[in-house]
Amino acid sequence: MNPPKSRGSQLGRGLSALLGNESVDIPQNNNTTGKSTEPQGFSLMPVEFLVQSPLQPRRVFSQEDIDSLAKSIKERGILQPILVRPSAADADEYEIIAGERRWRAAQVAQLHEVPVIIKEMNDEEVLEVALIENIQRADLNVLEEAFGYRRLIDDFNHTQDSLASVLGKSRSHIANTLRLLVLPDGLKKLLAEGAISAGHARALIGAVNPKSIADEIVKRGLNVRQVENMVRSSKEEPKTPRLTLKSTEKDADTLALERSLTDVLGLNVEIDFDGSGGKLSVKYKTLDQLDDIIRRLSDSE
Repeated sequence: MNPPKSRGSQLGRGLSALLGNESVDIPQNNNTTGKSTEPQGFSLMPVEFLVQSPLQPRRVFSQEDIDSLAKSIKERGILQPILVRPSAADADEYEIIAGERRWRAAQVAQLHEVPVIIKEMNDEEVLEVALIENIQRADLNVLEEAFGYRRLIDDFNHTQDSLASVLGKSRSHIANTLRLLVLPDGLKKLLAEGAISAGHARALIGAVNPKSIADEIVKRGLNVRQVENMVRSSKEEPKTPRLTLKSTEKDADTLALERSLTDVLGLNVEIDFDGSGGKLSVKYKTLDQLDDIIRRLSDSE
């Protein structure tokens, strides 16, 4: 299947491409009819007409941030309209595409109406715009970002290359972020809470004892290089006398290739060669790790 056509020229610039500029001047004393207020191009809409989008990639909203924004809104108003689309479920409702945090804060600030811009968008466009807005404003944690990428790949037939083009990210960033989804739930929780960084988490992929190493990160404040060394040491098997013939021992080039592939995949790789052929083995522990291998092989086609 061919990858979807890139709309990077529009979406890569974020909301400014949709709103027409970086911010919209919203008069503080505007009509409350809900009708379009040209030339600004926005409408005032009751807050209860707006609903959350199931496509919103952001899962966690800090109440402290919401309260801080509410205070600013009380003093200065909402400086940028909320982007919405008509709801498919209810003709009187509008689904939030971008600006859910502003909508939540407006309710805390006890505003009855908020400025909105209404756009007709399909689900793919909604998810892309929501990702762009949150990524550009650093509102998403890295796992929310990864789940957003996975949704675009699974539901809308994107590839890592097309995502990189549409979202303005490098392919390696997309790939490295997606790798975090294979982590055990306990490590995902630590990552989402900020107890470990994305760099720590990537180093732990494929580790023999990731949870114990993660505990050491939290306890001792280890940096990523230290974690990589610990993971490398945990993978080293104890040296025992070999009973096989010397001719069957792996040469230095084969061992180096094994180490290289192990580092790239984050999983133990073994190469067995019998002189005329051989086999390459990738060891995984969970179905998530197997799923990640299959996806990465599919993406490389």
